[in-house]
Amino acid sequence: MKTKYWIALICGIALVCLGLSIPLLLPGKAAQAAQIISDGKILQTVSLLTDAEYRIPSPGGGENTVTVKDGKIGVTAATCPDHYCMDRGMCSSGVQIVCLPNKLIIRFVGSQEIDMISG
Repeated sequence: MKTKYWIALICGIALVCLGLSIPLLLPGKAAQAAQIISDGKILQTVSLLTDAEYRIPSPGGGENTVTVKDGKIGVTAATCPDHYCMDRGMCSSGVQIVCLPNKLIIRFVGSQEIDMISG
């Protein structure tokens, strides 16, 4: 096969891959609410439109402080040893916030999610 054919084929594959990855790189629409889940149970669904602070006890005796401010939510204090949940910062959409040692999950509700099968 000729070199021009291979170049055209590689460029075509690159364009298809780029076209499929663009929606994954764009930020999603801001969520209106978030679910606070502890030990697999939904404790509360909170509005991100109202500033508030929640203290969430964990089954193992720890505690997380979840803060809602300016349409964003985040873990602002935690008794876990690594504090990865706090490093995530304040978020308004995207991947859920997780504190594994304290079994806490904050899941966004009403945000734009992309289904890779249906687009």
